[in-house]
Amino acid sequence: MNSRLLKFILGGVAVVSLTAAAQKAPSCAESLAALEQRVELQRQLLWDWAGLIHYGSANTELPKPKPEETRVIFLGDEITENWPAEKFFPGKPYFNRGIAGQTSAQMLVRFRQDVIKLKPAVVVIAAGTNDIASVHGPITQQMSAENITSMVELAKANNIKVVLASVTPICDCYTKRSLLRPFGKIIGVNNWLEEYAAASGSVYLNYYAALGQGRNLKKEFTTDGVLLNDAAYAVMAPLAETAINQALGKK
Repeated sequence: MNSRLLKFILGGVAVVSLTAAAQKAPSCAESLAALEQRVELQRQLLWDWAGLIHYGSANTELPKPKPEETRVIFLGDEITENWPAEKFFPGKPYFNRGIAGQTSAQMLVRFRQDVIKLKPAVVVIAAGTNDIASVHGPITQQMSAENITSMVELAKANNIKVVLASVTPICDCYTKRSLLRPFGKIIGVNNWLEEYAAASGSVYLNYYAALGQGRNLKKEFTTDGVLLNDAAYAVMAPLAETAINQALGKK
């Protein structure tokens, strides 16, 4: 397709989407700025669905790991992207490759670029919450499992150790988050992740147990019921370190 035509189509999609959204009933709580942000996200998905451009420059500027360097890549969605590696793992060659809103399918597409080509010793994969919510269309647990299995197999084929992180808990503290991310589905995905980690020789990283109270995310760890704050990341960081060391065979 001609690039000029594609841009025209994308622009049209944005205008139509924004116009339709603006004509919603007055009860809609979203501001115009929020609507514009949503439209921009849709344009980005049409233009670069897998987010291959997102870390393109950063990957190019990242040198090959030194012989003594134990490089770790954190691959995930918004839970990962919002976690500043330099703050919680100061001085360590840990690199964040999270993209907000992503599903396991999108992560699989960019796995070679954002993980394999960077030659890490370990990859921490945190996928699933947006699969459960079907943020980009219907996806079954089996489809999600196959995407994660493919990432693990790609990592192992390239001598990269794997840590599989649980889906983090949610709560209905502020709004009904469980409508999109039912508690039972989160538990089901985490059960599969734990079983598959054992079967594949990967390490299971249980954020869920550390952040939850029963099946709910503790309110002090979130501002909206899904996204995590620094208090949560402070709990998660030592757990991640332990899992990384376990993957490397260290005590």
